[in-house]
Amino acid sequence: MKVLRIVANIKAADITPARRFYQDILGLDVIMDHGWITTFGAARSMNVQLSIASEGGSGAEVPDLSIEVDDLDAAFEAMSASGFPIEYGPADEPWGVRRFYVRDPFGKLVNILMHKD
Repeated sequence: MKVLRIVANIKAADITPARRFYQDILGLDVIMDHGWITTFGAARSMNVQLSIASEGGSGAEVPDLSIEVDDLDAAFEAMSASGFPIEYGPADEPWGVRRFYVRDPFGKLVNILMHKD
């Protein structure tokens, strides 16, 4: 298992102010918008993303950090075997990811995910 991407998530009751700051001022593109989450990034090759969310999707809490992996089942097995608390999933989500939530050693809620396609 190897990490493919790490995405920071910021909880916000209203996503609208993020557009001015991250899109209008900083020049990031909206690369995903499901209404409850908007992700800003760049069309050019760049490993930077910032998601502003009012919820975590599917009724879940907004995670502190999202980490994309190439083998979700291996990551889930490793986390479970290590005793880290699994708080959600694994679940196949309607927006095309399979994921689970786990608490890291510092109590942060981490969304471990893999794109299904």
